[in-house]
Amino acid sequence: MASGLLSQEQVTRFQQDGYLIVPDLLTPDELHTFKEYERNRPPGPRGLQNHRSDPQWAHIAKHPRIVPMVRQLMGGRPQIAQTMYMAKAPQGGTGIALHQDFMYIRNSPNTLMACWLAFSDTDRANGGLCVVPGSNREGLHPAHKAQDARQHASWETNYSMRGPDGREWSERLVSFEISDLDPARIEYLSVPQGSGVFFTSLTIHGSFANPSDDRPRLAFATHYVRQGTWIDRRDLQDMVDAE
Repeated sequence: MASGLLSQEQVTRFQQDGYLIVPDLLTPDELHTFKEYERNRPPGPRGLQNHRSDPQWAHIAKHPRIVPMVRQLMGGRPQIAQTMYMAKAPQGGTGIALHQDFMYIRNSPNTLMACWLAFSDTDRANGGLCVVPGSNREGLHPAHKAQDARQHASWETNYSMRGPDGREWSERLVSFEISDLDPARIEYLSVPQGSGVFFTSLTIHGSFANPSDDRPRLAFATHYVRQGTWIDRRDLQDMVDAE
C-alpha cells in the first residue's frame, strides 16, 4: 500500500464484493483515547452529527489515513453525512437488522459509502459485523420492519425531507430488515480493533445480538458521500468536508 492508498486489487475487490477489510487504520493510542473519552462522558443519547462540534469525533471521521481511501473508492472529494458510535453490551446487547444504507439515507446520485471501525476485537461471538458479499450489485432489495427484538433494535420514526427542488415532506422510516435474504449468504466478519470495513450503500450488512459474557462490541461508523450529492433527509443535509 503506497502513500496510504489502496492497491488496485483492493479497489477491485471492493467493487465486486461491496466491502473491504483494511487492517490497522487506527493506532492503539487513538483507540484508547476515544474509548476513555466516551466512557467518561455524561450518559444520554448522541446525535448523528457529533463530528460537527466534537473534536474527538471529528478526528475519527476525518482521519488522515482513512479519508484518502474513501476518496479513492468513491472517486471524488468526500463529505461527512453522519457518524455513530455503537457500544453493544455483552449478554444480549441488540444489533441492527441486515439492511442497505440507501434505505435510511436516500441520496442522488448514489455515492453513499461507509467506514465501520472496530474499537474492540469483533467477531460472531460478540455480535460483530455481517455482510452479504456481492449484494452491492443487486440493486435495492425489498425490506420490512425488524421483527426479532431479541436480536435487533425495532423502531419507527418520522423524518423531515427536502428535495433539491425545495419540495418538503415527511417520511416514516423503520428499522429495516431485508425481506428476501438467504441466511446462507451472510458472512460473519472478524475485525480486530483498529481495523476497518469499507462498504457501499447497497451492500447488505448488519449485526446480531452480543451473546458473550464479558466482551463489549465497540464500533464507530462514518457515512460519506461525494461532494455534489444530495441527501433527502433534512437532519443530514448539513454536511462537512472530510478533508
